[in-house]
Amino acid sequence: MLDFRRFRVLAFDCYGTLIDWESGILAALGPLLAAHGKSLADDKLLELFGELEAEAEAGEYQSYRKILESVARGFSRRLSFEASEEEARSLPESLKNWPPFPDTVAALGKLKTRYKLAIVSNTDDDLFAQTARLLEVPFDWVITAQQAGSYKPSHTNFKLALERIALPPDQVLHCAQSIYHDIVPARELGLATVWVNRRGAKGGGATKEASGRPDVEVPDLKTLAELAR
Repeated sequence: MLDFRRFRVLAFDCYGTLIDWESGILAALGPLLAAHGKSLADDKLLELFGELEAEAEAGEYQSYRKILESVARGFSRRLSFEASEEEARSLPESLKNWPPFPDTVAALGKLKTRYKLAIVSNTDDDLFAQTARLLEVPFDWVITAQQAGSYKPSHTNFKLALERIALPPDQVLHCAQSIYHDIVPARELGLATVWVNRRGAKGGGATKEASGRPDVEVPDLKTLAELAR
């Protein structure tokens, strides 16, 4: 079992780990498809989102707002309809309404009493600032893809986080839902990891699947807060 007493900082992915992004994605894209007489089962919609997002992030860096617009247009191409500029913008505009998981705010509050907290997120500064209001707990460091000029799983994002935190890697614990974006690269850089397996046995959903072994697996943030107290 991981000895939590050695850690001074808990670093978190945001969307998918703290924020229920799949509910947000479905709430934004479901009406867009319906407006054009199209529909997909939830799992298929999320899977296509993950595929299109990964394709957009693999190219030259562009803002996450532009990534999400590209995803919306990707749905229109794949499902043979024409998305307007306003419809493409509706996906990034919806992000401010994506809700925290029910256990997120209370768990972060408990963890904040013992640890410093960091965010390492594939997003833009202004988009996270909107989300931060919903999380309610102040973070000691916020590292975004915009600041790094790259998207996880790039090591650049984690190296920037470690540079800002300015502590040895063995004092920083990275907690995330995505094996592909977070657990694998964090472990490659010597960070201990907690897999917050929000989806259980349901597979990847909106997140590209990958194999990797975290130090600890928990089903939710409430469980992490109990283990790390």
